[in-house]
Amino acid sequence: MSYLFTSESVSEGHPDKIADQISDALIDNFLAFDKDSKVACETLVTTGQVILAGEVKSHTYLDVQKIARDVINKIGYTKGEYMFDGNSCGVLSAIHEQSDDINRGVDRASKEEQGAGDQGMMFGYATKETNNYMPLALDLSHVILKELAVLRRENKDITYLRPDSKAQVTIEYSDDNIPQRIEAIVVSTQHDEFDEDEAMLEKIRTDIKNILIPRVVAQLPKRNQELFNDDIKYHINPTGKFVIGGPHGDTGLTGRKIIVDTYGGKGAHGGGAFSGKDPSKVDRSAAYATRHIAKNLVAAGVCDEVLVQVSYAIGVVEPMGIFVDTYGTKNLALSDGEIAKKVSEIFDMRPAAIEERLKLRQPIYSETAAYGHMGRDNEIVTKTFSQPNGETVTLDVELFTWEKLDYIDQVKEAFGL
Repeated sequence: MSYLFTSESVSEGHPDKIADQISDALIDNFLAFDKDSKVACETLVTTGQVILAGEVKSHTYLDVQKIARDVINKIGYTKGEYMFDGNSCGVLSAIHEQSDDINRGVDRASKEEQGAGDQGMMFGYATKETNNYMPLALDLSHVILKELAVLRRENKDITYLRPDSKAQVTIEYSDDNIPQRIEAIVVSTQHDEFDEDEAMLEKIRTDIKNILIPRVVAQLPKRNQELFNDDIKYHINPTGKFVIGGPHGDTGLTGRKIIVDTYGGKGAHGGGAFSGKDPSKVDRSAAYATRHIAKNLVAAGVCDEVLVQVSYAIGVVEPMGIFVDTYGTKNLALSDGEIAKKVSEIFDMRPAAIEERLKLRQPIYSETAAYGHMGRDNEIVTKTFSQPNGETVTLDVELFTWEKLDYIDQVKEAFGL
């Protein structure tokens, strides 16, 4: 029997995502000047206020207020009428030195023997239903909001958009888990004040359907374009007016959008957030590593869908175990347990090995903090960072290394494919 599955995304202007982006901007700046920095920083945003808190061990000094303001302005909160403005909001820092008790469990005389930064379990997932091996409902939700942000910045075809928005997509699947059609699309976007509420709602609904959605569809591969038709149920700003938004409408915190950040509810999640954490924290690095494994397994033809779990104890080098679930989609005569054993032989899951394999000691995290950490494009970009003393550094860094399909040959050889 067919079934419905739904995922959501939130924009870069959503309060929780503002917090994530500030936290990850701090990570990038610390790593740019001291690649061995240990950082765990949280951000809270509310009406006219930003509060930074956390623990840091680093040899560099940063102007954290300026970094936070730059992020907020880049997102688009630049007007006093938003009641949250990068140039005028208060920024309070309560960042302090990292506990020696925690650091003792991580640092070792030999880098290779670095212990895990915390206990816990992390999950990676991949599926063949999209070209980037991501769940379709989440992928479409991300694309909708990324294109809405492009329209906002163009300020041409739609001129009333404000930064805060959310999207949600419901897909109908066949009983053999193949996407059949789009059941519903929900878009809620913050907007400028209108003279008449009814005229406002009609204008927004018309523009989303006739301007945004065609631009989204044009970006999709043919197999996904075919899912769009006139029978989709649209719910656009279903509560009506959405002028008050962003941190003035709702307090934002780092790490509250972990499902948006990963797989939209498909697969599983270990519960640990990513943003604001340096890569010694396996909540982040091991989640990237398991995504890398899952994607390469599916791309190599081991299975059509897979969930990979790894678990750690704080301060312990080797993982507690690796688990694999292929949901009955494997294309070879091995059990999931046997597949997991081979995975542990192919991929070194010690924390230091993950950092090296995926080049995680680079300032690459600001780009992850909105529109998902997974399913993104691997690319090399040039970034420049500045310190309060005037020192600057320009680096070429590789983004989203965990999305590379660079282990396909090793996987095929190991599994005899």
